Amino acid sequence: MKTFKYISLTPVFLLLLACGGSDDGPTDPEPTPAPSAATLVFPENNSECTEGTLLSDSESEVVFRWNTAENADSYTVNLRNLDTDGTQEINANTNELAIRLNRGTPYSWSVVSLANGTTETAESAIWRFYNAGPGIENYSPFPADNPSPKSGASVNPGTLTLQWTGNDLDNDIVSYEVFLDTNNPPTVSEGNTSATTLEVEVVTGTILYWRVITTDAANNSSQSEIFQFRVN
Repeated sequence: MKTFKYISLTPVFLLLLACGGSDDGPTDPEPTPAPSAATLVFPENNSECTEGTLLSDSESEVVFRWNTAENADSYTVNLRNLDTDGTQEINANTNELAIRLNRGTPYSWSVVSLANGTTETAESAIWRFYNAGPGIENYSPFPADNPSPKSGASVNPGTLTLQWTGNDLDNDIVSYEVFLDTNNPPTVSEGNTSATTLEVEVVTGTILYWRVITTDAANNSSQSEIFQFRVN
């Protein structure tokens, strides 16, 4: 004779059976990927820009172009007038933008990639160029850049080598004068050099400001931004 065993399921076990069987519920959305940095195309780095639409004797309009960045929905063009140090931030929804410029003027520019749904951004390299102007026979040097130590850096006391990059369309830079000071702007000259390095003595516990004046064979000159560093 067959016998049957009965198993009593408690309410708790029944509840577990009802609630624990499926992994198909809603999941968190994937995070928005960060945009990548754009690659600049035009105006080219360290060049004279001769293209553009002439607007007047003093202004022209130039179309800036860069390669589309991965995951980017829009861009911001950062433009700096290297004569006046004035800056502009101009938004673009495509990978080109027409901008009104002063003629016969040096500029630097970069592009920041933006994406909807994230605050992360990515910035391109920074390029510099001269917007062509009438009757220029010799161009002023570009302001010195790529400083070492970088702005905001901390260094050890003693002998320190300052270093920078110089560039001129005419390739006729003859000297650099370095100013180093605890005051901002710096007014104490450390002398002139034809090299792009200069050794200086720095004292512990100070914040120092420095800049470079670049001069070419035609006596044109330009001054860099003011850089600063701390001595430990």
